[in-house]
Amino acid sequence: MIFLFRHLRFSMVCLLCIFSSVSAHAAITVKDDIGSMVSLNSPARRIVSLAPHATENLFAAGAGADVVGVVSYSDYPPEAGRIRRVGDSNNLDLEAIIALRPDLIVAWDSGNAKPQVEKLRQLGLKIYVSEPRRFEDVAVNIESLGRLAGTETVARRAAAAFRAEYARLRNQYAERRPVSVFFQIWNRPLMTISGTQMIGDVIRLCGGTNIFAGLPALSPEVNIEAVLAADPQTIIVSSAGEKRAPWLDEWRRWPQLQAVKKRGRLLAIRPDLITRPTPRILEGARLMCEQLDQVRSSIPSQPAFNPDNR
Repeated sequence: MIFLFRHLRFSMVCLLCIFSSVSAHAAITVKDDIGSMVSLNSPARRIVSLAPHATENLFAAGAGADVVGVVSYSDYPPEAGRIRRVGDSNNLDLEAIIALRPDLIVAWDSGNAKPQVEKLRQLGLKIYVSEPRRFEDVAVNIESLGRLAGTETVARRAAAAFRAEYARLRNQYAERRPVSVFFQIWNRPLMTISGTQMIGDVIRLCGGTNIFAGLPALSPEVNIEAVLAADPQTIIVSSAGEKRAPWLDEWRRWPQLQAVKKRGRLLAIRPDLITRPTPRILEGARLMCEQLDQVRSSIPSQPAFNPDNR
C-alpha cells in the first residue's frame, strides 16, 4: 500500500512537471514597437488588425487565416477584403472588436485613436502595437507577428526574403549621387514626411535627400514658401489609384523650381506601395529608385576640384 501511494505521488509530481514544462514552452513573449512586452499563453487564433499595413504583415507572417477583423482599406492581399470590418483606423468600432473575442489585437501607434486603444487594453485584451519606421522594423514586425501566431517558419522566410531584397536595393542605389526630394502626401493642407517616417527611409535608400528630413513630426504641414526656399530637384507625390494626382501639376505655377524647369521631375507613386510599411514597400522603393535615377541622369555632374584651376 505504501509502495502504491509513493508510486502515485511520484506519478503526480511527474505530471505536474510535464504540464509546467508545456505551459512554459507555450508562453510567447515579444516586444512591440513602443517597447511594451506582449505575452500570450498560446498562439493567437483570433486576431484583429487595426491598420491596413498590420493586415498585410499578418498575412506575410502566415497568420492570415487567423485574422477575424480588419479596418477599412485593408485590401491586400485580396483575401483581406472578405474579413469583417471593425471601423476605420482612426475611428474604431469597439463593440464589433469586442464581439469578435480576439486573443490578439494589432494596433497602429500613429494611426489609431489612442483613447480607443487604451479602452481595449483596459478590458484586458492583448495588444501588439505596430509602428515600423525603418526597413528592418518591417522584418522584425513580421517575425514578431509570426511568433505570436505560431507561424514562425513562414514568418522567418518572409523576413529573410525582405532583408535580402532590401540589401540588394541598398547596394545598388544608396551610394549614388544625391538628389533633393520633396515628397508630398497631401495638398490642402500641404503635407510632407520627415526623416523619421518610413518614406524617409525609402528616400535615403535610393540616394535621395529629403528636404524636410529634420522636422520633428512624422507627417508635418509645410508651406509653399518653405518648398520654394529649399528648391528640390524633384517632387514626388503619393497619388490615389493608378491616376496621377491633379495637384502634382499645380507646381508648374512656380517655374523657377528645379523640379519644374526640367521635364520628368514631377513624379508619382501609388500610395499603397510607398505609404504602407509592409513587404510591398520594396516595390515602391524600387520604383522610387528608378525615378530618382532618371532625375539624376538629367542633372549635370559637378566637375572634380582641380587645385591648378584656382
